[in-house]
Amino acid sequence: MVLKYCGKSAASILAGFLIFAAPYAQAGGSLAGSKGDVRYPVYFPLGTRGGCGKAYKDYIAASGHSAYASTPIAVMTEYFICGVFVNAKSQQAAEDMAMRSCQGGLKKYKFQTSGACSIAASK
Repeated sequence: MVLKYCGKSAASILAGFLIFAAPYAQAGGSLAGSKGDVRYPVYFPLGTRGGCGKAYKDYIAASGHSAYASTPIAVMTEYFICGVFVNAKSQQAAEDMAMRSCQGGLKKYKFQTSGACSIAASK
């Protein structure tokens, strides 16, 4: 008789545990589709040309640690530069490589931007 009541209690406790643990179970899974740690909003003004929009979509679609860096996009500024690195070994490595990519663009293209490169989002 004691076993009969303990079995029901154990099942109830286990079910409650699973309800609270389920949201955390996917934390070790793929990062694909996630925006990650967004430090400032990323948007592209209407009529923007270049590869930054595609680079940001690649960042979102990446399943591993990735980062997207850019110069700030301001209304009065005509140009902005971006850098992305996908599927790195760690989030920090992805951020470092994305910053290097963005800073390389600043050296390559000699026009006025609204500021320096910074990490917009990383995961």
